[in-house]
Amino acid sequence: MDNAAEGANVSSTDGAASAIETRGIEPVPDHERHGRVRELFPTWVAANISVLLLTMGAALIVFNSLNFWQVLIVAACAALVSFGLVGVLSVSGKWGGAPGAMLSRATFGVRGNLFPGAILWVARFGWETINAVTGAYAVLTVLDLVFGVKSNTALIVVTLLAFVACTFLVSGMGRKALNVCNTWSTYLFGVFSVLVLAYLIANIKWDEVFSKPAGTTAMMVAGIGTIAAGGISWVPTGPDFARYLPHSASGKKIVGTTISGAGLVMVPMVLMGAVMAVSTPDLANAADPVSFLGDILPTWLAVPYLITAIVGMLLINSLSMYSAGFTAQTMGVKLPRAMAVSINAVISLVGGLMLMLVAKSFLSSFITFLILLAVSFSAWIGVYAVDMFRRRTRAVRYDPEALMDTGRTSRYWYVGGFCWQAMTAWGVALLAGLSFTDCAWFTGPLATTFVGKYGLGWAATIVISAIVMAALPTPRENGTAPVPSQREDAAERQKAAV
Repeated sequence: MDNAAEGANVSSTDGAASAIETRGIEPVPDHERHGRVRELFPTWVAANISVLLLTMGAALIVFNSLNFWQVLIVAACAALVSFGLVGVLSVSGKWGGAPGAMLSRATFGVRGNLFPGAILWVARFGWETINAVTGAYAVLTVLDLVFGVKSNTALIVVTLLAFVACTFLVSGMGRKALNVCNTWSTYLFGVFSVLVLAYLIANIKWDEVFSKPAGTTAMMVAGIGTIAAGGISWVPTGPDFARYLPHSASGKKIVGTTISGAGLVMVPMVLMGAVMAVSTPDLANAADPVSFLGDILPTWLAVPYLITAIVGMLLINSLSMYSAGFTAQTMGVKLPRAMAVSINAVISLVGGLMLMLVAKSFLSSFITFLILLAVSFSAWIGVYAVDMFRRRTRAVRYDPEALMDTGRTSRYWYVGGFCWQAMTAWGVALLAGLSFTDCAWFTGPLATTFVGKYGLGWAATIVISAIVMAALPTPRENGTAPVPSQREDAAERQKAAV
């Protein structure tokens, strides 16, 4: 087998049992699958513990001109759609016991997977940079509130470096350590979120909140896309956290646990941001996404809330970097997973410094990034979903040895290492999605159409990639019999009946 141990840190010990996970991209064997579906709940709660959701909720009030009830609908729909997709595609992790970036080889081919993998990897850099910057701003705000230390260039560099270093250390420890951290952060953040909510209920002028006029349907739909973009970015990494689940784990429970864990945090956070923005409209235009909490909340509440939020954002980045290590190995980086994470850490540090010291508007850069992020991930989602649907009835859904084999003998070599059907669908959808996009950096030629005006470029990208993939001939894996089309299959059944 060619390059059978590619990028992997193979250990004879149980990768799930040790405190520090040593398993890389190689599929988890059945005897190591001791995970429980309920472990996914704190994972997806922790993935949404970010004060950025407050800023995004404020943006729905200030920029989209929505009222309280519309924001509630937007937040609920965004959680359902985005993390519904995360949950559904996470089931493939149970099937194949491998990270999403690895299972994607079966969809695009061992060489073809490098192209969407590269774009997903770059997008992951951006997401980690945004989170690192937000975490650093939170630390700076705490230092200002508690010690009166004002931000300066040197302090920004030190704070960002410390945040990225901590992220690197936690993500390097692996799944078991992350599960423990996620569980405790869920409890802590939940307690202080309830306190913040109680404070807002007692002090916000609710007559102003509920008297705000409703916005347009177009702005609601666009808002759903903006809020959902963060969740969509987790779709390719969903299988990473389900790969230790046994084959008997319920797919419905995986989806339900994922949606409920994310929605439990996403909906209240977006609503809290919206409520804050009614009395403080400048919140959405703040120079950074965190310091406003020091103006809205009393110090005794703002400081502990920010500290728990810092832990939450640290875990979000750790979860992201954990999966990024797998992506790096799949892309051919010859390092153990924990060390492969260092690449993302360095890029997050450099990108974060540029965003904090050079960029003029954090929110503008963030919203633009979310729009492009959603499109880049959506093209992959549609193709992968169709391929996954086709595998649901196969005896061998994913071949572990073939996933590790990058040579011509691989089951997933297809034609020259490329699955041309998947590559075609992905490329067409990506170009189409960008053409519907309108953001601060560029405007696509179809941005003025219905899809573009309503901010549905990401949804159109998923649909287009899925339709093109389904319409093209079913790919034939090496060493297997051709898979008949639905028409051919129906004809054979009719002949047999006669």
